[in-house]
Amino acid sequence: MQIPADSVADYISKIPEERQEVFKKFFDTVNDNLPEGFQETTAYGMVGWAVPLERYPAGYHCTPGSPLPFIALASQKNFIALYHMGMYADPQLLEWFVAEYPKYSKRKLDMGKSCVRFKKMDDIPFELIAEVSKKITLEEWIDLYETQFKKKEEPTSKKK
Repeated sequence: MQIPADSVADYISKIPEERQEVFKKFFDTVNDNLPEGFQETTAYGMVGWAVPLERYPAGYHCTPGSPLPFIALASQKNFIALYHMGMYADPQLLEWFVAEYPKYSKRKLDMGKSCVRFKKMDDIPFELIAEVSKKITLEEWIDLYETQFKKKEEPTSKKK
């Protein structure tokens, strides 16, 4: 479910009222703990943070000309989702998150490749969200992205 919005405030105003306060707290938790340099965005029907084009002009390979996404939040029909591309790209970060999760939540971790789903609004582990938000700097994310996702340059053929 995508929610078209021009700003975080616009996005939050369009999600169910009973979820707005929790979503705002979720947004603030990530925003307050991200390393310097990421820019707030609204894209793909979500709110999030990306590497600004001024810092990484190549942008996102899937959508040339758009900033490189890093973390996004979405209010879906039955849950709030955290999309953390760093956990998708870095197996050590993913292992850390999976190991830490039970220390912060009594519920079973509901996770896809880069998506963590939170169905119970009263059991979102905000302290863990704050910690995982701090784990990758802008420069580290660019390096990780280039090694994991960006198409490698074709080697030039050698002349005989």
